[in-house]
Amino acid sequence: MNEKLDERLTTGHDGVIVNIEPEKKIVADMLWRGIKVAPAWLVLSFLIFGIDGVASGAYGIALVFANFIAAAGLLTWAGRISPGALMFAALGGFILRLAVLTVAVIAASKISVFAPVPLGITIIVSHLGLLVWETRYVSLSLAYPGLGPARLAQKQRKETK
Repeated sequence: MNEKLDERLTTGHDGVIVNIEPEKKIVADMLWRGIKVAPAWLVLSFLIFGIDGVASGAYGIALVFANFIAAAGLLTWAGRISPGALMFAALGGFILRLAVLTVAVIAASKISVFAPVPLGITIIVSHLGLLVWETRYVSLSLAYPGLGPARLAQKQRKETK
C-alpha cells in the first residue's frame, strides 16, 4: 500500500482493517445506493411530471449527492484538526450547505424546465431516504467506526480476489 493510504487505515482489535476516515466510506456507500434508485425515480418523474420533472429530478439528485460529498469532505478535513474543529464543521458546514442548496434551487427556478414539486420531493425524499437506508449498515461502535464489520470483511474479501 502507498504511504498516504496507510495513514488512513488502521487494524482493529480483531485484525480487521478499519478506515479511520469513515465519512468517505459512508458517503460512498450512500451514493452507490442512490445511483441504484435514481433511474427508477427519474422514470417515475417522467411519467408524473413529464420532461420538466425528469430535469428537475436529475438536478435534485445531483444536489443531494453534492451535499453528501461536501459533508464528508468537510468532516474528514476537520476531523484531522481537532474535535472542536469537527464540531464546528458539522454545525457550520450544515448551515453553509443548506445556504448553498437554497441558492442552487433559487438559481434553477429561473430556468424554463424548472418544476418545483419534483425538485422538492427529490431533495427531501432523497436526503431522508438515503440517510435512513444507510443507518442499517453504519456501525455505532468506536471499535468499527463507519460501516459495520460484516460489511468491511465482505469488501476486503472482494478486494483480495
